[in-house]
Amino acid sequence: MYQPRRVSRSEFVPIRNLRYHVRVWGEPTAGQAPLVMVHGWMDVAASYQFVVDAFARDRYVIAPDWRGYGLTESQPTDNYWFPDYLADLDFLLDHYVQDTPVDLVGHSMGGNIAMLYAGARPARIRKLVNLEGFGMAATQPSQAPGRYAKWIGELKALHRGETALKSYNDVEGVARRLMKTNRRLTQDKADWLARYWSSQQADGRWHILGDAAHKITNANLFRVDEVLEIYKAIRAPVLAVEASDDSLATWWQGRYTLAEYHERLKSVSDMRLGRVEDAGHMLHHDQPEAVAKLIEDFIAL
Repeated sequence: MYQPRRVSRSEFVPIRNLRYHVRVWGEPTAGQAPLVMVHGWMDVAASYQFVVDAFARDRYVIAPDWRGYGLTESQPTDNYWFPDYLADLDFLLDHYVQDTPVDLVGHSMGGNIAMLYAGARPARIRKLVNLEGFGMAATQPSQAPGRYAKWIGELKALHRGETALKSYNDVEGVARRLMKTNRRLTQDKADWLARYWSSQQADGRWHILGDAAHKITNANLFRVDEVLEIYKAIRAPVLAVEASDDSLATWWQGRYTLAEYHERLKSVSDMRLGRVEDAGHMLHHDQPEAVAKLIEDFIAL
């Protein structure tokens, strides 16, 4: 099994009536901005272990499990609202760094959160690294009736028990699931991740540490015009990192492309692109050394 070079510690912080779990590596260092790393959809903070281990120098890293993921509890709910993640992050920064600007890294959903947060709270971010946080395809007002109807239908399916996440007989089954989802994930890393991505519960089975309610469609449309205005408000330099595999082409089948994403990024005043070869969407698992170097080189500028 994978053996971490740098060991994290778990902390629990009261945030907005929740007991938030935060994984922390290292200690605050004078003259070095704290590094905050936020994970993506159906992932956990421990997912960054491989990148943290690959850093050339020790860093003070703060990585929360988002509400309803990992070891962070969630109030009883049947769907999640995106603005809550931004507010959660703001409260967490109050707790850990007060007014000190941070370097922020976000992957996938976490990358989208990081971009929106940096526009809403520009003074709190020194540097921002967005790992495959592409946003969503553009929507039109005419889609609103169908979107609300879909949201209601999915809520009813959840309450009928039709949206439960799959459980596994053993932790090895979870590791096999991780490797099936990501063909580049090695056995040693999958075995290690599985014990943080899931837990054995009272029924003896291993359950994914993510609330099934995260699967519910957002009732609100994705408004590109609003997003671009938020991007314009970002003051921090931004590094947008992409994997060599084109995830957007796979997910959206031409309805949203890398070219469209790059066009949106033009709204960010200080923006550069990075690329990781031989990697898919989970690039922090596939090529942690390359991702670590991109992050360190960028925040050192």
